[in-house]
Amino acid sequence: MNSGSHTHSHGHSHGSPKGKNLILAFGLNLFITVAEVIGGLLSNSIALLSDAVHNLGDTIAILLAYIANIMGRKNANERKTFGYKRVEILSALLNAVVLITIMVFLFVEAIKRFQSPEPIRGMIMFWVALAGLIANLAAVALLRKDSRHNLNIKSAYLHLLGDTISSVAVIAGSVLIWFFEIYWIDPVVTIIVGIYILKEAFMVLKETVDILMQSTPSSIDIVKVVKEIESNREVNNVHHVHAWQMSDSQIHFECHVDIVNDLTLSKADKLRSKLEADLFKNFGISHVTIQFEFNCCDEKSVIHESGVEHHHHHE
Repeated sequence: MNSGSHTHSHGHSHGSPKGKNLILAFGLNLFITVAEVIGGLLSNSIALLSDAVHNLGDTIAILLAYIANIMGRKNANERKTFGYKRVEILSALLNAVVLITIMVFLFVEAIKRFQSPEPIRGMIMFWVALAGLIANLAAVALLRKDSRHNLNIKSAYLHLLGDTISSVAVIAGSVLIWFFEIYWIDPVVTIIVGIYILKEAFMVLKETVDILMQSTPSSIDIVKVVKEIESNREVNNVHHVHAWQMSDSQIHFECHVDIVNDLTLSKADKLRSKLEADLFKNFGISHVTIQFEFNCCDEKSVIHESGVEHHHHHE
């Protein structure tokens, strides 16, 4: 007997403020990117160009977050029974990969500049970086709230935050170049900023890959969940357990539950409701599928390879 239920309780809103803020942040970042590319070429500053590249990363991140925000709201259908939530995860993954690739290229450029420093116009560098910082801070303020509930917006927000720090570093570098003509500061700033951005990008990469690999969410301890279910006196044993994340906000859980007594369907349903309520209350698991059994399963291991699993369908 298969008994599945989906308790929907998601903490993030998909209202219009999120979409509107994303569009505004996108516009700001597109402006900074173009300004810094022109400024970088005019001043001959690679640090300013790296700042521009980070801003390009932000611009892509925000655009992807906006598209994913719309796609994620699309209803499930026969071909996409889970809906389009994973679009957000795929786009966060793509963006992290793009950023890492660009940063590697910039590191190579910075090393070249170490070997042969070139003169830089510090004044242009300073004013362009300052404009970038102000626009960055505005975009950070716009996305701060939504970044707490959404991995994709969090990814865009982290890019922006990284850029705020990088803009400050570029401004500091530009002052030294403007007044003291210390040109090697330019590649130094590029590398410092790059290391920070890489660290953030790898964190997003790890999180998205974990979700795509259907890893057990880090917040869930399978042993504790099994103990919780088995603490019910009607339950004899729990096995064939799977826990995974559909998106950054949805945790799914399924298992086979061997029960002590041969319950009627209505009593089994009451037990299922109680177990679901416990799992949601104690572990925040919002989608639960329980398959009840009464002395019918030979294989009782908690974790079971799904490829070899024989599902018992409705009798």
